[in-house]
Amino acid sequence: MKAKKVVVIVVVVLVLFYVISQPQQAADGVQTVLGWLRDGAEAIITFVKNLFA
Repeated sequence: MKAKKVVVIVVVVLVLFYVISQPQQAADGVQTVLGWLRDGAEAIITFVKNLFA
């Protein structure tokens, strides 16, 4: 359990360092991921609509 906790803490620290040192690139990355999630959700909605149409 301690190893898992250490890994989580290290990941959080690295993410915070990246966000603080390169905020524009971090924001672009988040927008990209959110765009992928939105596209995926729209595809699922279209599939379900067509399934029951």
